[in-house]
Amino acid sequence: MIDYPMRRTPLRALAGACLTLLCIAIAASPAWAEKADRDKPINFQGDTGGGNAETKSGELSGNVVVTQGTLSIHADRITFHQNPDNSLSATAYGNPVTFREKRDGVDEYYEGFAQRIVYDGQKRFVELFDNALLKKGSDQIRSNYISYDAATEVFKAEGRPDSGPGGAAGEVPLGARVRGVFQPEAKDGKDSKDGKNTKGAAPPAPASTPSPALPLKPDDKIALPAGK
Repeated sequence: MIDYPMRRTPLRALAGACLTLLCIAIAASPAWAEKADRDKPINFQGDTGGGNAETKSGELSGNVVVTQGTLSIHADRITFHQNPDNSLSATAYGNPVTFREKRDGVDEYYEGFAQRIVYDGQKRFVELFDNALLKKGSDQIRSNYISYDAATEVFKAEGRPDSGPGGAAGEVPLGARVRGVFQPEAKDGKDSKDGKNTKGAAPPAPASTPSPALPLKPDDKIALPAGK
């Protein structure tokens, strides 16, 4: 069962400094991000770019897509390199950058969206800056700064002032706030059509068989009325 502890840390407002309003951590049983990704080749493409085959690093711009196994990054611009353990590390910029990777052992992904994303493949640690959104299953958190440790499945969010317009047209800026949604856990068993849980309920009693109707017989003791 996943535990969702919350900790609230009040801070004094400091002029010109980032205001941290909330820190949220999810402590889960080990369900790591897809560990086999680092054994896969790194594929990359963009409109323009260059790289160094010796250091296994590159820089791309324009419709950038970088993938390694189940991990994928879509951005406007990116710098990346291959680590000694073959994992990928990258800094990506976009409006927004999208990041996606499968969790290990479950058919579920965690996804990140932000104006800038920094990913350290060796530590399995990702940071999202400015108008950031992190989703894991149906749970999500929004803030101007989010960090996520894929190995421990712990994330932290900080409320920071908006650094730019960001977001979709008409969307209210996040400001120095943290917003999130934790969906309720699914109940065991299947609910019936009327919404009641029927798991463990006693089977319905069999319908009783009606007794046969008794035949009607004339009664000789009943006399007819006089004059009839």
